[in-house]
Amino acid sequence: MKKIFSGIQPSGVITLGNYVGAIKQFIELQHDYDCYFCVVDQHAITVPQDRLELRKNIRGLAALYIAAGLDHKKATLFVQSEVPAHAQAGWMLQCISYIGELERMTQFKDKSTGKEAVSAGLLTYPPLMAADILLYEADLVPVGEDQKQHLELTRDLAERFNNRYNEIFTIPEVRIPKVGARIMSLQEPTKKMSKSDSNQRAFITLLDTPKQIEKKIKSAVTDSEGIIKFDRENKPGVSNLLSIYSIMSGKTIEEIETDYAGKGYGDFKADLAEVVVQALAPIQERYYELVDSKELDDILDEGAERAKLKANRMLRKMENAMGLGRKR
Repeated sequence: MKKIFSGIQPSGVITLGNYVGAIKQFIELQHDYDCYFCVVDQHAITVPQDRLELRKNIRGLAALYIAAGLDHKKATLFVQSEVPAHAQAGWMLQCISYIGELERMTQFKDKSTGKEAVSAGLLTYPPLMAADILLYEADLVPVGEDQKQHLELTRDLAERFNNRYNEIFTIPEVRIPKVGARIMSLQEPTKKMSKSDSNQRAFITLLDTPKQIEKKIKSAVTDSEGIIKFDRENKPGVSNLLSIYSIMSGKTIEEIETDYAGKGYGDFKADLAEVVVQALAPIQERYYELVDSKELDDILDEGAERAKLKANRMLRKMENAMGLGRKR
């Protein structure tokens, strides 16, 4: 069975866009692949974090993955800092990385431009990401376009290590998740829905209350035409709402258009709010059961043990290949 690795930053809010574009698809993959899902808390500290907030976000993200359908018996879910092999392998891969190639990374340039002091971790983030992936012999790594460059570097580092020392690494393939229906901002429907949007009404989070969801959908931008029809170019707001309705209800866009022929935006938005509330209710219920529970700790403990077994085997191969430690 082919292996998949995915690292998820514990950055707090998970939007409906994140759920549709990533989480929902990752959870479908667990049935066909040997999946490793890692909460990458060591990546999170490349920028300043409040320690209590970070701990809360780590638990919250893990709980959301399980609540959304991740089966810990099929997939391995764990926290990066609880498997020391990640940091150890990250250092070893830093030692075969070149400063020039790390400085060329678009994310490093974007995050460091115009700043007086830049964390060295921002520069050396990609070798740690490479270690995350290579430790698990991942065949495929599902990433967004923004991480594609880091994946290319991971492939380069794997090949460089294999050529210089010993052929131990699987060269991972990039898997860009299928776009399907992208969820756009409720206030600027030509822009992707984002948790960093300063307008709180622009995005729905998986933990929004029914009242919040209703208010956000009622205030969503549409147009003056009053016709519920999918036309991404001329009716981006209505098309975005139709996409959300289709994904969360399982109905096709054509079925929804037929259901609302001759009806106005008010009815459509009220029903859509109810559809989203109903779809998120079981996820929210399971999340609140889990987030402060021993069950979540047990799942993450078990995941860390499974991950350690796998990662430590590869780490020993890396150390042997580079000549580290005493050969027993």
